[in-house]
Amino acid sequence: MYVCVYCSSSQKIDRRYLDLAADVGTELARRGHGLVSGGAIVSCMGEVARAVRKGGGHTVGVIPRALVDIEIADTDADELIVTADMRERKGVMDARADAFLVLPGGIGTLEELFEIWTTRVLGLHDRPLVVLDPWGLYEPLRDLVDGMYEQGFTRPNVFDGISWASTVEEALDLLHRPGPSLRPTGEELGE
Repeated sequence: MYVCVYCSSSQKIDRRYLDLAADVGTELARRGHGLVSGGAIVSCMGEVARAVRKGGGHTVGVIPRALVDIEIADTDADELIVTADMRERKGVMDARADAFLVLPGGIGTLEELFEIWTTRVLGLHDRPLVVLDPWGLYEPLRDLVDGMYEQGFTRPNVFDGISWASTVEEALDLLHRPGPSLRPTGEELGE
């Protein structure tokens, strides 16, 4: 299985997030999984990729041409795909992934999370989506989406399309759990 890991490229974050990314990479390789990542060698992206390779796993890095120098492309990736832009990057990452794992990150990570979560809720894919959040970074997001649901802005199944974990082992176990079909009903579509 190829797991797409969305995570931080910031070099200003606490060391515990880098260690978490390395632990994820180690466990992915131990379980025989390959990695699809944003193709950078810095921060969490670099940590997870290096750990996967160290454990004997295969890594696919996907990076837009404009970020090759900024995020420092992972030239050690087993496959490094340089795309024209961010939209193409996300499309390639999506196409190569069997499952999605979200680690703590910034607005880029949130954007990737929301796109995969939205398409999952719309029934456009049925691949697992797990957020690994051991220190509660995403708790305000969960509260926000709860409030959106309570006010009628989201579908009732919004949380059926995502799983939340607080440990690496739990997160990777959840990537194997089949989720419910989320194809929208006629009623949900306003028919």
